[in-house]
Amino acid sequence: MKSKKNFKPKVLAVDDEAGVLSAIKKMIEHLGLPCKEAQDGEQALEMMAEEPFDIVILDMKMPGMDGIEVLKRIRKSHPETVAIMITGHPSIADAVESIQVGAMDYLEKPFEFNDLKDLVLRACEAIDKRVRQAATGEGRNSVRIVGKSTPIQEVIATIRRVACADSSVLITGESGTGKELAARAIHDHSARCGNDYVAVDCSSLVESLIESELFGHVKGAFTGAHENKHGLFELANHGTFFFDEITNLSVNTQAKLLRVIQEREFIKVGSRERRKLDIRIITASNDNLPEAIKRGVFRKDLYYRINVVPIHLPPLRQRSDDIVLLVEHFLGEYNREYNCNVQGISDEALEMLISYSWPGNVRELKHLIERIIVMGVDDLIRLEHLPRFIAQRSREFHVPSEDGHGYQSLENVEKRYIEFILGRTKGRRHQAARILGINRKTLAAKINKYGLRVNL
Repeated sequence: MKSKKNFKPKVLAVDDEAGVLSAIKKMIEHLGLPCKEAQDGEQALEMMAEEPFDIVILDMKMPGMDGIEVLKRIRKSHPETVAIMITGHPSIADAVESIQVGAMDYLEKPFEFNDLKDLVLRACEAIDKRVRQAATGEGRNSVRIVGKSTPIQEVIATIRRVACADSSVLITGESGTGKELAARAIHDHSARCGNDYVAVDCSSLVESLIESELFGHVKGAFTGAHENKHGLFELANHGTFFFDEITNLSVNTQAKLLRVIQEREFIKVGSRERRKLDIRIITASNDNLPEAIKRGVFRKDLYYRINVVPIHLPPLRQRSDDIVLLVEHFLGEYNREYNCNVQGISDEALEMLISYSWPGNVRELKHLIERIIVMGVDDLIRLEHLPRFIAQRSREFHVPSEDGHGYQSLENVEKRYIEFILGRTKGRRHQAARILGINRKTLAAKINKYGLRVNL
């Protein structure tokens, strides 16, 4: 384990231009950090295999193996290495891909010493935080999103990759899927974690007061402005700003937000002084933003600014494998809060929760467990403790309109429905065949085709 005292991150610079390499090495050594050089991707990977580096400054366009491919391989073998991409031919597509692969940020050639210095120091902050956590055990596996299903593990992996970067993140998903929890996790795992995290629900902002709330105002700016006021942007400076349900902002306010993101500065209401702003922007929406753009209620240019790294949170009905873990998690949380000792949930009640469609997602499940505990349960949550509407809706068949990758195929719907009917008839094939309107031979063929397990 590295000791925090006297620890200096090691830097590897990778570029096929000797002049650029020499300049980077001088800049890094000027910061008091050790730096080695590689002239192509193959050499960089060989050096990484012999001597792991904490920071890699990597050219995006090189002969042979390009920077993106090198970064992908580095992330597999050294996932904690912080990467900074450099390019002489910048494009939005390359920038987005590099961030998605795991780069902290990227620089355009030619760059100034201070530009590289700012990124390297930010990388050092992230590494320093990780070293402290490793020494104390703090923050280990601390993305507090509960779940083991493939969709949610992909979300957690993306959060860990993007946290070290400073790019704007757009989190989408239905209401109750945990968008603010994901935003908070990104902040907590970033180099900005020691500074403020400010969250605002855009639907709660009053249109006539939005500018004052966001930017602040000076004394006398308008009637009732009796003193200077700090805005939310100012409070979040050097930290993270989270806009929840961003489509609730008016088009006029969206234009002002776009200017802030582009120029990284703002002006208080009633003032002429421009103030520098250093924040990370994370936004969230349960609306379909491309459709909102078509309706004319959301700006296309703002969409491209906030959607550098997209994260989609799956609805609970698409991650039913996680319901057991979530129930255990919420039981532990509310047992502590209400000084109770509910041990678990019966198999029958759990089956009912798993087969329910959860229109309110994780938030609905959380509130349900709290309500059950508050109403009084001795030791185990049983079937009789569940609301009647869950038992009723659990007996209905639900076809999801979309699974995150496209509409359900007819074959998949048929498989799900046959499985549903077999479950309701407890594996009685003659009864299931009668309900499905097919003969038992056809049903047997479909059971074999889909590999269904039938409890006789």
